[in-house]
Amino acid sequence: MLSPRLSSRLVMGGAALATLVALAGCGSGSSGGTTASSSTSAAPAATKQANIAYLSFAVANSYDAPMLAAAQGAAAAANAKLTVFDANNDPKAQFSQFQNAIASGKYQGIIVQPIFGTALTGLTSQAIAKGIKVVNIDQILGPNLSTSAPQVKGLSANVTFVPSLMGTQLGKLTVQACASKHLNPCNVGYLYDIKASSLDVAINKAFNAAIAGTPVKVVAQGQDFFTPAGGLKAVQDMLTAHSDLNAVAGSDQGIEGAVQALAGAKKSNVLLVGYGGSAAGDAGVKAGTWYGTVAQDPASEGRIGVTDLIKAIRTNATYGGVNPLASLPDQGVITKANVSKFTAEWPG
Repeated sequence: MLSPRLSSRLVMGGAALATLVALAGCGSGSSGGTTASSSTSAAPAATKQANIAYLSFAVANSYDAPMLAAAQGAAAAANAKLTVFDANNDPKAQFSQFQNAIASGKYQGIIVQPIFGTALTGLTSQAIAKGIKVVNIDQILGPNLSTSAPQVKGLSANVTFVPSLMGTQLGKLTVQACASKHLNPCNVGYLYDIKASSLDVAINKAFNAAIAGTPVKVVAQGQDFFTPAGGLKAVQDMLTAHSDLNAVAGSDQGIEGAVQALAGAKKSNVLLVGYGGSAAGDAGVKAGTWYGTVAQDPASEGRIGVTDLIKAIRTNATYGGVNPLASLPDQGVITKANVSKFTAEWPG
């Protein structure tokens, strides 16, 4: 899995933002999460209007936009009013917005899409103690990036992908891509989104574990800041230093930039492996210009999160860890052989 995390996914700078628990991944039963029945059940019956605060990390982001649209649709179908708070990639602003939502007394429920998840656990507990139902979506709310299980007592649902699993799948897919060309060694350029963020640290650690002992060797690194422009610059620099690059791995936005860099360098034999399962990524896989990508479904997260929150408000139901990607074909790993089974939920 931004932002897709303002026109791009989580474009942030500064040391205060480096700990961002960002965007654009997948999960399975082994991730510690479950696929709740709410993912397929109907929205709760329309009764008295429920008032919900929706704390978004970046409304104008290409990944967040379909998430918010699906959340708004679920709210409208169930007679709920969704008030959107746009942190615009600023964790301090999001913290303040969360405080204000709690203090206002206006909301029976709050949707949290964290920028810096560990900083919001205390406020989440405060809201729950005041009788406000809270559902977390997309990003991890807590220190453990290897599970979709709730990490705050009393959370009504935790609808997230699992960063460590995303990194494992990206690594394995990169190994598979290199094996398809019998490359040994296989020289890989690795694209971070925001290198110091908790999300990237978790993904990269799992990626490295997955490629250990294989012909895959990371010979260059760069940052794309969840933008094609960032990916373009980073891969151009990689190619300058390593003309023998065999593959590039990173988020779909970064790989979109890699496509431009490789075209400019007239290199058509470099393998591309992404994560995000965006429309751009799926199209690249289908055309054969990308080897593969790993799915993320932001619209499903928004829909399920709001549906579960409204049920929690009206029935006191709880849903635990909900990983929308757990039931996808092949655990959400997309290649040319199965791309027709997937429908992208965001453009890239």
